[in-house]
Amino acid sequence: MASDGDKIQNMGAAGLYGMPAAKVIDLPADAVQFSPLIPGASALESPGEATLASMTMLAPPGALERRYAMALALRAVKPGGAFTALAPNDRGGTRLRKELQAFGCTVDETARRHHRIVTCARPTELTGLDEALANGAQRKVKDLDLWSQAGVFSWDRIDPGTAMLIDHLPSLSGRGADFGCGIGILARAVLASARVKQFALIDIDQRAIQAAQRNIEDPRVRFLWADVRDPKIELTDLDFVVMNAPFHDGGEEDRNLPQRFVERAAQALHNGGVCWLTANRHLPYEAVMKSLFKRVELKTQASGYKIYEAHK
Repeated sequence: MASDGDKIQNMGAAGLYGMPAAKVIDLPADAVQFSPLIPGASALESPGEATLASMTMLAPPGALERRYAMALALRAVKPGGAFTALAPNDRGGTRLRKELQAFGCTVDETARRHHRIVTCARPTELTGLDEALANGAQRKVKDLDLWSQAGVFSWDRIDPGTAMLIDHLPSLSGRGADFGCGIGILARAVLASARVKQFALIDIDQRAIQAAQRNIEDPRVRFLWADVRDPKIELTDLDFVVMNAPFHDGGEEDRNLPQRFVERAAQALHNGGVCWLTANRHLPYEAVMKSLFKRVELKTQASGYKIYEAHK
């Protein structure tokens, strides 16, 4: 079977970015996946110019992220190749036509199931790509003095829940993991303890992992581009887990998602291990935590967030 790299190099390969709902659009068969949110996918930066026959893209919601992704995708499609982008109306869909026209595309637009779907043939001459690529690329954020990229969670600021967890976090020790590590802000606080021996940083977003690798140079750390919920990820016998668990999946609030993170933490910890987490106040954590941990303590709550310490 040909690898993704082989497919990319063969003219005629179809690209796919994200997982648009099949009820909204027909997806290309045997497409090469390029989303940084799907572990194992090819990097959208990897194909050469005019390499792909076509691209279908579930366009990201953020303007900088969306224009960056569309610029890379258009650059990769051969002239005359089909480019299709879609997004919910309230998550950038209404802006797609204008943004593609700014790249020099002649666009057809349709609407279906609260989405805008735009299609075009990739023009021979593209305009405005350099600006979009520069604005959306990984950069060192001045206010953080850390590497980050548009599209990563809280990419240009410290999330208040993370900041509050750092303020209450004790000095940890042993082997641990950060579930949903982002660019490594919480991890840097954990690693301030010399008693931490091994630390796994895990995130489903490849861009976050790439930024964290630039922000943290520490031999105790290993980085995993992975979905914490994936049972194939080996996480056992840990002394501690820290997390600011996500509660959005595909842009929609999913209250089961943080509960799955908590369940995974309980599975990964040995008896006596501890989980420290920050949670949005409106989310129901207590019931699932008390069913999985021997002792659960609400350490503090303020400004819409709660901090928990849970012992296995």
